[in-house]
Amino acid sequence: MGVIIYTFLSVIIVSLISFVGILFFLLKKQTLKQTLLFLVSLSAGSLFGGAFLHLLPEAIEDSGFTLTVSLSVLSGVLIFFLIEKYVHWHHCHDPHCQSHKHHLVVMNLVGDGVHNFIDGLIIAVSYIASIPLGIATTIAVILHEVPQEIGDFGVLLYSGLKKSKALLYNLLSALVAIVGAIIGLIFASETFINIIIPFAAGGFIYIAGSDLIPELHKECGPKESFWHIFALILGISLMVALKFLPFG
Repeated sequence: MGVIIYTFLSVIIVSLISFVGILFFLLKKQTLKQTLLFLVSLSAGSLFGGAFLHLLPEAIEDSGFTLTVSLSVLSGVLIFFLIEKYVHWHHCHDPHCQSHKHHLVVMNLVGDGVHNFIDGLIIAVSYIASIPLGIATTIAVILHEVPQEIGDFGVLLYSGLKKSKALLYNLLSALVAIVGAIIGLIFASETFINIIIPFAAGGFIYIAGSDLIPELHKECGPKESFWHIFALILGISLMVALKFLPFG
C-alpha cells in the first residue's frame, strides 16, 4: 500500500508541473532563457546522477552487469531516440525559438504524452524496487519536467492556442503519467522490473546527453558556462545526497 501511495503522489506532482508554463508570462524573455538553461543544466546532472548512482546500481545489484541489463539500457536509448525522431518529440527549451515545427500541435501533445506515460511507468517500477530508488527517480523526472513543460507550453502558444487551452492540453498530456503508473503497478514482476530499471537508465542517459547537454553549448560565455557547470554538479550532488538519506 505504501508503494501505491508513494507512486500516485509522485505522478500527481509530476503532472501538476505542467502548470509551470505560467512562468512564461511572469518572466522577461532574457530572464526566462537564463532560468531555463540553469534548470536544463540541473536536470542533466540529476538525470546522469539518477542513471549512474541509482538506477544502474539497482539493476546490477543481484545478477551483475548481464546481457539483459546491457540490452535494456540500449533499448532505453533507442526508444527515446525513436520518440524524438519519428513522433517529432524534441524539447525546445527556449519557448521563443522557432527552429522546430511548432504548428504540429497534435504531434507535440502525442510525443509529450508518450514521454509522460513512460515517466509514470518508470516511477511506479522504481518504487516497487525500493522507496529510495522511487524518490530519486521522481526527483530526476521533476527536475527534467520543469524546463520541458515551459518549452511545451511555449510551443502550444506559438501554434495559436489560447493560454487557457494551452494549459489544459499540457495538463491532459501530463496526466498520462498516471496511466503509465497504473500499468507499471499492475504488470510489475521481477522480470519486468529487471528490464524497466536499466531501460530507464538508458532513457535518462539519452535525454541528458543528447537532448539537454547540446542546449548548453548554445550559450558558451564564461559567465553562462560557470552557471551551467555549477548547476550540472549540483544536480549530480543532489543524487549523491539521496544515497545517504533514509526514506523509511
